[in-house]
Amino acid sequence: MSNNQAKEAEDPMGKATIAVEDLYHIQDTYFPTNPDEKISKLQKESDLALNLLDSVPQEQRKSPLQRATYEYLRGKILDVFPDYRKEAEDHLSKAVKLNPSLADAWLCLGNCIWKKGDLSSAKNCFTLALSKGPNKKILCQLSMLERRMAQGTENEAELVEESIQHAKEAITLDVKDGNSWYNLGNACLTSFFVTGAWDHSKLRQSSKAYQNAEKDDRMKSNPDLYFNCATVNKYLENYERALSGFEAAALKDPGLNATEEVQKVVNLLDKLENMLRGHARSKRLASLSSSLAAVNLNSSYKRATIDLLLGGLNKAVAVVGKVLFFIKHDNVAPLYYLLCDPNQICFILSVYGIHSDTSEGELCLPSAETRYCDLSLAVMNAEGPSWLSIILGFHECMSMRVLEGTFAFLCGSANSFLTTSFSSSGFLLLPPVNAEVMDKIKEGDQLTLLEPYFRHFDFSWKEKHYQFKSIRIDFLEQVLVNGKALSSRQAVRTSIYAQHKP
Repeated sequence: MSNNQAKEAEDPMGKATIAVEDLYHIQDTYFPTNPDEKISKLQKESDLALNLLDSVPQEQRKSPLQRATYEYLRGKILDVFPDYRKEAEDHLSKAVKLNPSLADAWLCLGNCIWKKGDLSSAKNCFTLALSKGPNKKILCQLSMLERRMAQGTENEAELVEESIQHAKEAITLDVKDGNSWYNLGNACLTSFFVTGAWDHSKLRQSSKAYQNAEKDDRMKSNPDLYFNCATVNKYLENYERALSGFEAAALKDPGLNATEEVQKVVNLLDKLENMLRGHARSKRLASLSSSLAAVNLNSSYKRATIDLLLGGLNKAVAVVGKVLFFIKHDNVAPLYYLLCDPNQICFILSVYGIHSDTSEGELCLPSAETRYCDLSLAVMNAEGPSWLSIILGFHECMSMRVLEGTFAFLCGSANSFLTTSFSSSGFLLLPPVNAEVMDKIKEGDQLTLLEPYFRHFDFSWKEKHYQFKSIRIDFLEQVLVNGKALSSRQAVRTSIYAQHKP
């Protein structure tokens, strides 16, 4: 214990301050299987903290500064719960009136007002807090709030970029602070979807930020960090890392849906393997691949078969393949296909950012007290789940728990509806979606894949070995279907509109 902490422990107001810090430590690190247990524990500890605060002698809370500190601590204790408490706002408002220079009180007031949905006033509080001096916690909260305020706006990409800049400012104040790195990772992840879910460099930036966050021992208790990092690896198709990350998140917080995410990835890998094994020696391959050698290519590209590709991006190279099957799977983007090349070698094709209509939809989550939301979208009238979208549910944990979901999904004009389920609020019907989205790339089509990104997967998970070859396509300009380019109208458009609570 430092000298300052020792003095605080002897001082009644200091004891209350330490109790408040302990209370928020529970909020950030205690994750029982039953969420009600956490609320009960917070209620018990907040009552104890309030009793300590009330034990401060009247003569030690007479001056405006003393009274401001008292009101601030009381408001912060009452605001530890996920729901909005007017009593907490009233005490915090008194604190900043008594001492306008109390930056922490402005920060807490902004968080409290955020809960009731007054985002503009919350931002004003954070801005006023920053006017008292640079502060990494305030910058992180402002960064998160800006992402929330960007949702549904015409210039959301620009607003998210502002969020990234504030996240970077926080890091410059303390390059070793894991919480600031974590916030930057979430901001980059949001930007990936806002800008079209094509730019994998944004995912790599997010991954790097999360890795830096993990270097801070204080972040090891944050299950959301492991969940979010696993989510990034899932979209980067780093399946082994994704599985390890989701498993670690599940161990740290049984209340997360991380175990379900593990099973979804395993189900996908099993399906890919079964598809490849079932068709690698199919008698159909000879007839299906016979026409591929005659396909004419642009002279700018060198023809190659799957076995000649190098790991990573193959510039100025084209691969011709025949679509054997569209592979349905559970809530893991992108679209997956089984193809064969002219040598009758089967491989997996993953396609990002392509759909069949230009309609844009928005998804609004109702208010929920959960810390997370991972949505699964399926065409209800399809045989089994037909996953049409790039879905992301990710988590934020700062000085307060925050729900932030970013979703990029496909929306069309057919008479099919999507349904989404999430942890606390049952089902939500979304706008109609075109059930023929896969028709633009369907079984029997001949595909020319330009500058393919090649991966050869070879790893084991839980005594099960996976080995397959894969090509990833990020842009519609990289695909020719039966010799024809896809229209720019096929490009997926993204939208963020989710409930985001401090």
